[in-house]
Amino acid sequence: MRPEELSSRIGQEVALSEWVVVDQARIDAFADATGDHQFIHVDPQQAAAGPFGTTIAHGFLTLSLLAGEFMSRGGAVDIEGVQMTVNYGLNRVRFVSPVKAGSRLRNRAVLQSADHGAGFIQITVLNTIEIEGEQRPAATAESVFRVYL
Repeated sequence: MRPEELSSRIGQEVALSEWVVVDQARIDAFADATGDHQFIHVDPQQAAAGPFGTTIAHGFLTLSLLAGEFMSRGGAVDIEGVQMTVNYGLNRVRFVSPVKAGSRLRNRAVLQSADHGAGFIQITVLNTIEIEGEQRPAATAESVFRVYL
């Protein structure tokens, strides 16, 4: 969309990513990258006896998909003439439901605001990270971006 169209899209869905598989290999790699090797993430046998019946993804792994995987799979707001987009921050992050190993996730993005600055537009997007087949989302988060034109 053209930058001048953003204001008319506030409150509307502006992106829906493809499904992304969160398998045990991805969970293990995230545990190695962060040093968070709690059994509920990396030990399938011990996790099977826990409250979720299997291993689950780290909440921050789920959140990190907003910065890469979802963006590259159709989850980015498509604005014409962009030179670069910079993550500016997050608001109101909530990890609503556990993401069991093997789950498929996607992101649904709704534009919340678009404020024009000197050479950039700062946009806020409400992300709902959905779990395939589940009623409740994995997470919700408002992400703030500066889009440089």
